[in-house]
Amino acid sequence: MPIVKAFRIRAAALAALITVVAVCTGDAVARSFPFGPRTRSVNDLGNQFVPYHAHLWDLLRGRADGGVLLNWQSGYGTSFLADIGTYVSSPFALLVGVFPRDEIDLAVYVITVLKMAVAAAAMTVLLLALREGGSRWWVAGVLGASYALCGWAVAEAIYNPMWMDGLIAFPLLCLVGEWARTGRHRVLGPVLVSLAWVANFYTAYMATLGATLVLVLRLLLDEEQAAGARLRVLLRAACTTLLGIGLAAPVLAVVFLGSTHAYPGWTRQFAPSGWSDVLARLLPATYSFFTPAVFVGTGALLLACTLVFNRAAPRRERRAWTLLAVAVAVSMQWGPTHLVWHVFATPNGSPYRQTFVLAGILVIAGWVSVSYGWPGRRALLGGGGVLVLAALGAVTSEHLTAWTYPLFVGGLLAAGGAVLLAARADLRGRRILGVAAAVLLVGATVGQAAATTAYADRRRLGQLDDYAPWGERQRLQAQAVEGADEWPAFRTETGREQSTSNDPLVVGGQGASYYSSHTPDVLTRTLAALGGGWTSGGRSVQSLDNPVTDAVFSVGARVHMPRDPHQGHSRPDDRGVTVTRAPAPPLVTMRPPGAPPRFGASPFRNQEALLGASVYTLPPTKQTSGTLRAACPAGSEVFLWAPDFFGTAALGPGPASDLHGGQPARRAATQPLGKVSADGRVAITLKGPSKNPTAGVADLPAGSVGCLDRERLDSAVAALSASGASSVRVSDSGVRAELPPGARGTAVFAMPRIAGWSCAVHGSAARPADSYLGLVAVPLDGRTTSLACDFSPPGLRLGGYAGGLSLLVLIAVAALPRVPARIRSRTRNDDDTHSSSVDHRPLARTA
Repeated sequence: MPIVKAFRIRAAALAALITVVAVCTGDAVARSFPFGPRTRSVNDLGNQFVPYHAHLWDLLRGRADGGVLLNWQSGYGTSFLADIGTYVSSPFALLVGVFPRDEIDLAVYVITVLKMAVAAAAMTVLLLALREGGSRWWVAGVLGASYALCGWAVAEAIYNPMWMDGLIAFPLLCLVGEWARTGRHRVLGPVLVSLAWVANFYTAYMATLGATLVLVLRLLLDEEQAAGARLRVLLRAACTTLLGIGLAAPVLAVVFLGSTHAYPGWTRQFAPSGWSDVLARLLPATYSFFTPAVFVGTGALLLACTLVFNRAAPRRERRAWTLLAVAVAVSMQWGPTHLVWHVFATPNGSPYRQTFVLAGILVIAGWVSVSYGWPGRRALLGGGGVLVLAALGAVTSEHLTAWTYPLFVGGLLAAGGAVLLAARADLRGRRILGVAAAVLLVGATVGQAAATTAYADRRRLGQLDDYAPWGERQRLQAQAVEGADEWPAFRTETGREQSTSNDPLVVGGQGASYYSSHTPDVLTRTLAALGGGWTSGGRSVQSLDNPVTDAVFSVGARVHMPRDPHQGHSRPDDRGVTVTRAPAPPLVTMRPPGAPPRFGASPFRNQEALLGASVYTLPPTKQTSGTLRAACPAGSEVFLWAPDFFGTAALGPGPASDLHGGQPARRAATQPLGKVSADGRVAITLKGPSKNPTAGVADLPAGSVGCLDRERLDSAVAALSASGASSVRVSDSGVRAELPPGARGTAVFAMPRIAGWSCAVHGSAARPADSYLGLVAVPLDGRTTSLACDFSPPGLRLGGYAGGLSLLVLIAVAALPRVPARIRSRTRNDDDTHSSSVDHRPLARTA
């Protein structure tokens, strides 16, 4: 047994080493961060995942505004536990705490590569648990690395680090299935299931489906077990899985209910890829966002394809594993099973997120083949022929590159030669041949994986949005925010000129910007009614550079940055970093008695309704050849509302401002353009995209120009401040406010009325908070002098009960097997005692 364990450790270490070397080599060849000047923060990696890891760093160090339940820094106050469960609940995420704050990008990279290495090791352990393979243990290490370096991992999951937890989960859950089959590890099994589902429930669901298929196949192949025994194994596995999911319920319930309160995302219809493209993604150095990246290295594919021809393996196993791989591949292409794989909803983005399961099954099939004995020439020719036919079937795919076939042929020859050399080494006992075989197979695996990684790195930068890593811009922005921050006296906004959609999580402050799968519906709709902008179909809300909304949300300082040069702005921007300040009401203000107003079509009138004062002039407008004309009071400030316009707008000879509209994907925010001249004339020049400068100019909504009177706004702010809370204290999960005597009407909190807020007056029982135009509100009776509002995310209580009950069951499972053992021990002791007291002398006389 110690020898077997040593083999497993060596094989797992080999798999991890191969994985790290291949990934880092590929990134170095592509000159990608941290090995070169090219950023790796594409798409949601830079826009979401790095910022959430940065906020986790702040939480771990006690520097965040908010806590596990409530995030004060984003969206003017949002739930955070659902975001934790979606983005940073992996145990590996805690490693950000050991890195410096300004090396957060490096921390996320190291965590991602570490997850890949652990996935390689986990798959290797699984392979050796399925079959030990004797002296071929090192092949298990190579195959484990092939799994971790599959195309799905290096092309897609590499910038979605949470998905890497699914890459780890699949082999671990298959191990849990093996333990259920053999009746072992009844406590460790549910714990591993729980960790997998907490780390990333989405890919854990897919990994659970895949592990179930593997377990069912293993049971069908076990001829020694009767039907009843197989059913008992399935029941034991189901109970283990349900118990593990129950342990994860405190997080899972919050994540699930958080998604039900989120702004609805895009809906897509699944369109299967052409089979030539599917076959192409089996090959190295290919890339596509909407096809299954099944590449696992030509060596692993060759071994998998030899299984059906390898007579050393039992016929039933050869057929069963081959049919399973084919069935899973077909299920990825069929609409109903596609929905099953993706929790019954076609995802936005890549529609083949379960590809890692197929990669794992192919690797298992390859190991089953070689574990029974090295494939002979007949099996190699058969398997190689299948691979060649697959490669020829991909010849019409547009995803092939100049490197694809050379890498494929080289890998096929190297893998075939490695198998022949290894077989001869075993036959003749010549170790040098075995070493040569290992070098060939490892070299082919590393070379193909590194090339595929490098190619994917380059292609992603050309096809997806990208963001700069932490640098001088972020340092200056964070420094400006820190210098102005006086939370909770007032909020400090990070500004409209954002570097990411989650700037407050990266550089601090308490802004409106927020991008999450759980962006609350009420937040998106409230900010939109006030003239706010968004991207990502409403899931990424933006800061509003508007003094009225700043007053409503108690923003007393706003940071202004030059446009981010990394985003490729064509117009120069030599502005420095500045901070503007303005008097801000407290977080809790009063509104007069009566029914709350309702939002209408005009964002300017909606702002006035929430402010409680009239501060805008809305002039009639006239359009002539790309110019919008109006008349406003001299000295007032001009704001343009053009939510669907994409282009630039300039007031007179003033600087042009960008508007990025185009609903439903993008919505342009209300844009400040400058002050009205002494003659009161307003002339706004609109320019669409360079290819069509007049596009969208004629489609501006009615009432698109608003002119703000600053004096009236100052008076409104002074009135709100005078009648507002005299003292406000915030915590990680709530707000406490002291009110002036005789306060009547409605107390309005400058935070969105997301699900989970409850409030109490005078220490009475808490009740769900009211809503005042989308903000938290509490009715007052003239006697209330103190308010307390607390936040508990929906699902936390239910999940807590389920988790607690599951924990009790787990403790019982851990304790119950020992009870019979103790009883048996006592019984044996009693029997021994009884036997020693029996008089055997009559027997002796009889003898």
